[in-house]
Amino acid sequence: MGEFVRLEVEDGIGTIRLDRPPMNAINRQLQAELRAVAQEAGTRADVKAVIVYGGPKVFAAGADVKEFATMSYNDIVDYAPELTNSFSVVANLPKPTVAAITGFALGGGFELALCCDRRIAGDNAKVGQPEILLGIIPGAGGTQRLARLIGPSRAKDLVYTGRFVKAEEALSIGMVDQVVAPDDVYEAAKRWASQFTGGASRALAAAKAAIDGGLDNDLASGLKLETTLFAALFATEDRTTGMRSFLENGPGKAEFDGR
Repeated sequence: MGEFVRLEVEDGIGTIRLDRPPMNAINRQLQAELRAVAQEAGTRADVKAVIVYGGPKVFAAGADVKEFATMSYNDIVDYAPELTNSFSVVANLPKPTVAAITGFALGGGFELALCCDRRIAGDNAKVGQPEILLGIIPGAGGTQRLARLIGPSRAKDLVYTGRFVKAEEALSIGMVDQVVAPDDVYEAAKRWASQFTGGASRALAAAKAAIDGGLDNDLASGLKLETTLFAALFATEDRTTGMRSFLENGPGKAEFDGR
């Protein structure tokens, strides 16, 4: 485990826990540890779903501006792809993922939340992409994932102004999917993730790959991808188990082992 990021596993749920007080600012060390922990979560058979969590006070308030301010153009040219690739490891996890957002999720913090399949926020949370206020733009997926999530017009408004979005508005425009009391954020994320701990892991991974891959292509290409992934699942034990259970016991009673 790293100094700032660790993986906590319990009852089939892996929590990627950010722990760099006071604001979980994302520096190079945290980014590298995040990548390593996400890779571990992706390969562990005992992790069926993943929560990304910054703790009870803050998710992540953004990049470490002090570190950024010391970087030259050559430094950032080398570092930016590294940062994007680390976040993409989270986005590409072949498991259901949920961001449990408390307090601020800004800049790189919200870009990390965008890498998850679902976002649950406390009603006191504030989210956004304020990089423009530093004279830069989002550099870890914010211009791309946010536009795909809420549409280009709303994404441009948020990126151009850099304004902080309160939880109620974030819910109404689709930046987050659920708002709960701040003290309930992690438990709400666990309830969502726990739906999948006994699920058909290979089918869940295929569903995620089909949806995410289809969004990056035209409809015809997306349909071909879906067909390929659909057919491939007929080679899995989970498909045999699921269909046998349906025929013998009715729907929703199968116990899968992820093969």
